Amino acid sequence: MRNNYPNLVIAYHGCDESVRDAVVMGQELKRSENPYDWLGNGIYFWENDEQRAMEWAVALSKKGKIRKPSVLGAVLDLGRCLNLTERESIDVLALGYEILLEKITENGGSMPENRNLRDDQGWLLRERDCAVIEQIHEYVRANGLPAYDSVRGLFQEGESAYPGSGFKKKTHTQICVVNPNCIIGCFIPRGIDPEYPQP
Repeated sequence: MRNNYPNLVIAYHGCDESVRDAVVMGQELKRSENPYDWLGNGIYFWENDEQRAMEWAVALSKKGKIRKPSVLGAVLDLGRCLNLTERESIDVLALGYEILLEKITENGGSMPENRNLRDDQGWLLRERDCAVIEQIHEYVRANGLPAYDSVRGLFQEGESAYPGSGFKKKTHTQICVVNPNCIIGCFIPRGIDPEYPQP
């Protein structure tokens, strides 16, 4: 199985303008370590989707979590990637679930659940998925296997794009950077010059 993602990726991180500016000047981005994070613990980016990153930042500002919505651009080398858009990585995911289930059963605990916040949005609190992915990272470390540098997944989210559609309005590819060395550089996205066509 090939795990190295073969290309550099342009990705975007929704945040407060002060965070964007600090990171461009050399500050490190903070890891997200919520128990419901969709792809486990790490630094989250929207792959090639500046608009979706800004929507996220605007949503955070409406909740009072940030003051001035902004977007940070990044060039990523995903390295050894648990790429959940590929069949072989789904097998790894299933194995992670079986290991987690066995561990929880032995300890008399209960399996975390994925939960909806609203009926039309899909699974927004991904506690089970997060636990499974973190179990994979733990198993890899404990057995001296090469660590995953990143996790990549495609998510269908939001309302239908149109009546009867199989597409969702907020569908996106998300990347969780586990190894911060995957972040080659960060930048402030420039606007489009209206004097020229967009390439």
